[in-house]
Amino acid sequence: MTTAIIDGIKTHYDVLGSGPPLLMYAPGGFNATIETWSTQSIYAKIKLLDHLPKTYTCIVFDRRECGQSGGRVERLSWASYVAQGKGLLDHLGFDRAHLLGGCMGCCPVVAFGAAYPEKTLSMVLWWPVGGAKYRIRSQQRFAEHLAFVRQHGLQAVVDLVARSGKPFSADPQGGPWASVLKHDPAFAETFARQDVDRYELIVSGMARALFDRDTAPGAEPEDLLRLDIPALVIPGNDASHAPSAARYLHECLPKSEYWNAPVDEQTEATATTRILTFLEGASRLRAT
Repeated sequence: MTTAIIDGIKTHYDVLGSGPPLLMYAPGGFNATIETWSTQSIYAKIKLLDHLPKTYTCIVFDRRECGQSGGRVERLSWASYVAQGKGLLDHLGFDRAHLLGGCMGCCPVVAFGAAYPEKTLSMVLWWPVGGAKYRIRSQQRFAEHLAFVRQHGLQAVVDLVARSGKPFSADPQGGPWASVLKHDPAFAETFARQDVDRYELIVSGMARALFDRDTAPGAEPEDLLRLDIPALVIPGNDASHAPSAARYLHECLPKSEYWNAPVDEQTEATATTRILTFLEGASRLRAT
């Protein structure tokens, strides 16, 4: 594994296998790291990184503000995560790539496709996040962090993260920069000296920009409806991955396929076959 500086921010990444490039936006919410492809829920079960690198150059990375990647205090939007992925492709010399997102990683994938359709060979959207319960819980996580900041201050955030080491997904009080605070002392020192009022405005705007709807966030429906990118949508079925969010993406993406398999039928064998078959067909289609 190695690092690259993308838009002034360190990105921790790895490249696995050979073949056409496949940029993979990790699952895990605000703990979207390389490891979650192998350790988290359905992804630990289907073991994508045991199979996809046999046919594709899999580009995996810690999303900014996650894992060992760096960060910057600013109002993040899905475009911020798109910029990281595109910058990594540029760094590695790939002009176009297939994209695969898991969980919250589906949001930057569709945003990437909408922003750079000419660079997107296809999109695999595994368990897209979304639904009313997901939107409510996501916004509540930011509210809990801001309540902690108002009561205790920013230095208390730094101290909390130093004690617990938990990412934002595990402890909302630590905030969306918790992972960077954990491993970057210089960042932590600067973070604690910020103006609290300005910080609250940044975080409030970030929560609204990322989680602004009761379906799958990431890109506007008008932008998705004009895309001719092949897409495979694979639904989850829980409070964070509402089937309605997956159905919405299938409805908005004109060239999408919907794998209507119950969660318990999404196994290592069936999932690998379905994804590889889709990617092979998408490669042929985009080559013409």
